[in-house]
Amino acid sequence: YTVTAGIVSAKGRSLPDSNYVPFLQTDVAINPGNSGGPLFNLNGEVVGINSQIYSRTGSYSGLSFAVPIDLALDIVEQLKESGKVARGWLGIYIQEITGDLSKSFNLDKPIGALVSQVIKDSPAEKAGIEVGDIVLSFNGIEITSSSMLPPLVGSITAGAKATVEVLRNDQRMNIEVTIEQLPSDEAIAMGATESSQQSEVLGMTLSALNSEQREKPSLKEGGLIVQSIKDGDALKAGVQKGDILVMLNNQRFESVEQFAELVDELPQDRFVALLVIRDSENPLFIALKLSN
Repeated sequence: YTVTAGIVSAKGRSLPDSNYVPFLQTDVAINPGNSGGPLFNLNGEVVGINSQIYSRTGSYSGLSFAVPIDLALDIVEQLKESGKVARGWLGIYIQEITGDLSKSFNLDKPIGALVSQVIKDSPAEKAGIEVGDIVLSFNGIEITSSSMLPPLVGSITAGAKATVEVLRNDQRMNIEVTIEQLPSDEAIAMGATESSQQSEVLGMTLSALNSEQREKPSLKEGGLIVQSIKDGDALKAGVQKGDILVMLNNQRFESVEQFAELVDELPQDRFVALLVIRDSENPLFIALKLSN
């Protein structure tokens, strides 16, 4: 039996495919086979269950993550009572607010969780939450980073009501949502194929969606596929070939012409938010700034 020592360097860390677990991040040496072991504090109390490491070699290289003990105990009780784990579901995809995005939404500092997609027939859609909303608090708890929101939602019992404070068009508002149970499969598949009609805007060769693509829930209101991209403002902002552009500065568009008109109306040297769908994954806001 051995013990290694280290510090907790972060709390509430969100990892890929584990958004509902607010991991404890430590530099305690954890190697393959150590998962499931206890993470102790200096008083000998178990504060976490060692879960995984971040490594390119397969062995410990500096970062390890543990499930907080309060969450582990809650899961144990759920398994005892019902034989399964149930989590609350809001039905939104969110992303972190970067410094540039905070400027595009007129925020003093990066804070909150930016809503990049609202799932059809979800509790969020029924309550009136919209794409582009910034979640500032959930049941009175301030959301300082996007990773805080999923665990808070997941801890709510299905059928319970929650108050979500959002920022929309520079206005704060409280929205009451009835939380539902997380579906077994909430992923929404998205894809894109080439279209024949193409035009170039901001160094991007764009084409409209075809009828099959527009049948996807998130693309019913249209969008444009980036067929190719060269040096320009869009490339500097992080737009990539294959991205699907769906909203610019909180406005949707269905054609290249409409997108070009919105671009012409944008202010110079000021960040605006561009919503894209990338690699059939979740929607993503990008901070775009036009040069002179």
